[in-house]
Amino acid sequence: MKNKRINRYVVNFITIFSILFSVEMIFRAISELPLFELNVIRIMFGNLILSSIFAFFVSLFKYKVGKVVTFIICLVTSIYSWAQLGFNNFLGVYISLQNASQGAAVKDYVKDFFASFKGEYYLCFVPIFLFLLYLIIFSKRFNETRKLQFKDNLLFSLLIISLCCNVYYLSISNKYFENKYSTTSNKELFMHVSNQSQSIGAFGTSVFGILDFRTYLFGNAVEIDEDVEFVNDEVEDKEVNENTRYISDIAWQELIKNTTNEKYNKLNNYFINQPITDKNEYSGMFEGKNVIFILMESVNDIILEYPEYYPNFNKMATEGWNYTNNYSPRNACATLNNEFSGMTSLYSIHSLCTAKKYRNNSYPESVFGVFNNAGYTTFSSHNYTEAYYPRKSIHTNMGSQEYYGVQKLGIPYSNEYINWSGDDDFMEAILKIIDKKTENSDQPFMTWLTTVSSHQPYSVDSIQGNKYWSMTNKTNLPYDVRRFMSKVKILDDGLGILLEGLEERGILEDTVIVLYGDHYPYGISKDHLNKALSYNTSTDMNAEQVPLVIYNPTLEPRVIEDYTYYVNILPTVFNMMGVEYDPRLYMGTDMNSEDFESMVVFADGSWKNEYVYFNASTNKVKTYKEGLTDEDISKINSRINSKNKISELAISTNYFSYLEKNLTKIKEKLSEQTMCLDSDKQAYIDGTYQSDIKIEDATVEIFDGSDVEEG
Repeated sequence: MKNKRINRYVVNFITIFSILFSVEMIFRAISELPLFELNVIRIMFGNLILSSIFAFFVSLFKYKVGKVVTFIICLVTSIYSWAQLGFNNFLGVYISLQNASQGAAVKDYVKDFFASFKGEYYLCFVPIFLFLLYLIIFSKRFNETRKLQFKDNLLFSLLIISLCCNVYYLSISNKYFENKYSTTSNKELFMHVSNQSQSIGAFGTSVFGILDFRTYLFGNAVEIDEDVEFVNDEVEDKEVNENTRYISDIAWQELIKNTTNEKYNKLNNYFINQPITDKNEYSGMFEGKNVIFILMESVNDIILEYPEYYPNFNKMATEGWNYTNNYSPRNACATLNNEFSGMTSLYSIHSLCTAKKYRNNSYPESVFGVFNNAGYTTFSSHNYTEAYYPRKSIHTNMGSQEYYGVQKLGIPYSNEYINWSGDDDFMEAILKIIDKKTENSDQPFMTWLTTVSSHQPYSVDSIQGNKYWSMTNKTNLPYDVRRFMSKVKILDDGLGILLEGLEERGILEDTVIVLYGDHYPYGISKDHLNKALSYNTSTDMNAEQVPLVIYNPTLEPRVIEDYTYYVNILPTVFNMMGVEYDPRLYMGTDMNSEDFESMVVFADGSWKNEYVYFNASTNKVKTYKEGLTDEDISKINSRINSKNKISELAISTNYFSYLEKNLTKIKEKLSEQTMCLDSDKQAYIDGTYQSDIKIEDATVEIFDGSDVEEG
């Protein structure tokens, strides 16, 4: 039988496209992304463009070498899609060069990482396996024709690329390719890769990898366009009452007039026009009391569902305010980003270890800045080293007057696979620091504590994972869940030490304790978690649900079912403590205010409340009960998109440092005059009411941000 002859370029093109597109469809099926939607057309044409480029490249080699190169290209594509599935399952975020530091988390917990892979993920290798069979069995039946000349191959390749690029551009720019619920346009996703989930859903893994590399080299250019909601109509019509919270904007308006930096003025105009939440019945109820924030490592609702094992936490939950629908959505660097959002009430940048990348930023409106201004002694602490995150510089730049790492605490620790430092030792050390801070001072204190004992690994033996192993002997729970529960018990012991120590010092009633989980224990499979929880963690982002408790012995117990998440914590506590703050500078809202909207927003722009769950990656709505129209959902999506853009731009330009420095300069000039505001919000200067205030003969240099290095 005479061997058939084929053209090398054509067979390479067909082979590469078949494998790339097959892997994309397998990836989408496993990820539960729609297989029959307009995005798939875009992905197909993107694969056609890449296949044409790769086929031309392969045609430059000799036939046998070209087959090897083709195999390598397709193998890398399969591995990349397979790895993306694994990273998203393990860390809750697709990996990118922008968050490559999270690769260390996988390296350090490699056994847990590979153990988390589901069997269906390996389907990504089926196309490459079939290609390998073809190379071994069938390719010998074909002989190549005389290869086309270089110019012919190039022309053929450029023709395909040109045709496909036109269709591809149409799919990005034409509104008919947009889903009616889309939170971000396809064009914006293409130009600005900051949301991996949405980008992969829109362009596929192969094109996303290229866009991610482009972003890594050249960065993202955050653009604030007409879609951003700058003005809230309710601001102008607010009715004046005894709880109205007035803030003078004279200095801020003067700053806007004198700022030449376009990005800063867009941010100025956004923030100054946001609503100012009024005071309420809980305003100032804890004025002058101490505050302890505790970010609990990897703690989810298991700590609430087994009160017999965790009596100290459950004492605070049942005697304080327990938020039963609280979430800590994961993103890149889940612990640090969620700590950052808790400290600033800003959205972290989804694709980055935000606080780490912008460690030199300052946030005068952060938890430390506000309590510093209120006359508090502030400090912060984490009972581990700087191995993962540079908290010493991050916390200090945020305003923490002193930071205590594990070495400074003087407590024992070792490699995490053997033994993290104990949260019981941690709380003993914190009580000693409190003694030192309050010994010769009448100032109240505020501290932020981030625990570590309940951190993974859970798949291997460890001192802390085995310490309370027998506690769960009769539960028949999976081994990794039992190790996790043993570690959480050490945290609960530490909380007991803290409560007892505060009571012995006679300051428990004078202290407010705020506790929330940074993320669920993602080193444990959701199937295993489901056996320990009363709800299904595999659907509707339920895995991201974690405890939030506000405790003080004088509080009347409350169970609060509103949906909420970490950005709402800071404004709520500020209001309760009676400290001065500007509610407009925060993405969250005081949960006790009339303006509070029950809702949790996830890292990829998805969200849910009592009515619906909106999945931003698939643009699908799951209705729980009637009450929201399509128009309502679109408005919420627009608002979320605006907040994400504003947060990213503010962080990347170090906006709050600019704002604080320049408002201080202007206020110093204004302080030379006697000023106050009457009920009509007019200025009273030197005995005269004036509605249009100008700084006459002022010599105030306005910082325009020209020397700020943007991310």
